[in-house]
Amino acid sequence: MRGLPTAVPWGQVVRFTVVGGVNTVTFYGCYLPLHRLLPYFAAYTAAFVLSLVGSFFLNTYFTYRTRPTWKKFLLFPLTQVTNYAVQSAGLVALVSWLGMSSTVAPLVAALLAIPATFVVSRRILRPPARRRGAADGTAVPADAAGQADPMDRVDRAGQDGASGRAGRADQSGATPPVRSSEPA
Repeated sequence: MRGLPTAVPWGQVVRFTVVGGVNTVTFYGCYLPLHRLLPYFAAYTAAFVLSLVGSFFLNTYFTYRTRPTWKKFLLFPLTQVTNYAVQSAGLVALVSWLGMSSTVAPLVAALLAIPATFVVSRRILRPPARRRGAADGTAVPADAAGQADPMDRVDRAGQDGASGRAGRADQSGATPPVRSSEPA
């Protein structure tokens, strides 16, 4: 059973909110010139995709300070699905149930969606706490399914397992950790 988080990562929440603002400006900055060249929906779609890619890299490097992977990149649009669902539900609730102005309600709904969208994006871009599993008892990074992330694995030659770049040096001289399912 997983325990509840002990503290809210406020620095990440603030950076996430800043990235959301930058993403909104990026979207609109792409949409306006594209709208001169393309029909409005094509311009909207192109601007959305461009801002989504930018948002992925900003959130990966700036908000969560982690490495991008193809898996994270392919899962990242789920954050937008979550954001849309929460904002839509909030919009309906604010306008229909609470009688808020439909001009102001989308902004309030967007603010109310930040926590849910943050949780989903953090889950996708930042692996959960490290699990025990290596033969020598060192922690091995785990993804959402409990599997070690290949981007965080260091092979026996001291190279980053995914890219071949020089990896972390083992100060003790011991064999670097491997997933528990692999032979030691």
